[in-house]
Amino acid sequence: MAAMAQLAQPFDYTWLQQVGVVDGAIGRLLVACMLGGLVGLEREVRHKAAGLRTNMLICMGSAFFTLLSGVLAGDGGQNRGQVASNIVQGIGFLGAGLILHNRSRVSGLTSAASVWVIASIGMACGAGLYAAAAVASVVVVFALEVVGFLEHRVSLKGYPLIYEARGRDQTLMLRSVLDAMDKTGERLCGVEKDEIGGLQRICFSLTSTQKKHEQLRAQLTAEPAISQLLSFRDPEED
Repeated sequence: MAAMAQLAQPFDYTWLQQVGVVDGAIGRLLVACMLGGLVGLEREVRHKAAGLRTNMLICMGSAFFTLLSGVLAGDGGQNRGQVASNIVQGIGFLGAGLILHNRSRVSGLTSAASVWVIASIGMACGAGLYAAAAVASVVVVFALEVVGFLEHRVSLKGYPLIYEARGRDQTLMLRSVLDAMDKTGERLCGVEKDEIGGLQRICFSLTSTQKKHEQLRAQLTAEPAISQLLSFRDPEED
């Protein structure tokens, strides 16, 4: 009799709503992964600590917590956003771990900010605000790529480069590097010296604008004591 009574009840479509591709829980998680991966791909290409997988997981996790917040509060809950509101605090601790202070400069601020924004995009996906989340993702990629390119192009923001000078006389090379730094108005610090097979090598790092880097490169290249000059992107660049 109990089985017959259950069969007589209307069919429960709740589980179909949860797995809905467009507006269901699984659909929101998939969209969060996609948008988080879009921003994460840009970070991965630039070899940042918070790359593709990290941004995907943060975005999906934020969306999932947003969904669970209403479920755990229940239909009669007074604060359906209690769990979701703590995402901001949790992401703040995660972003703080990306910020480093070393060699008289601070790095990781952009990575920390991108992680914080990614969490908000995930929360928007969890709330079903797909259009707003998509626009926010495009704005983030635009800020990271286009605005970052313009900052370097018009010398608005300095960026670090590692210089490696090679030659036969280390003393003359050091004097040449010091003279070139003086002419460009920069201070020489953190010099590393070594010798490989009779070839002297001097390495140092400089954070400056593109215009100053070009001036220094021209000065060092013209020095007769330096037979070869190489420059590398600093792995700690923000």
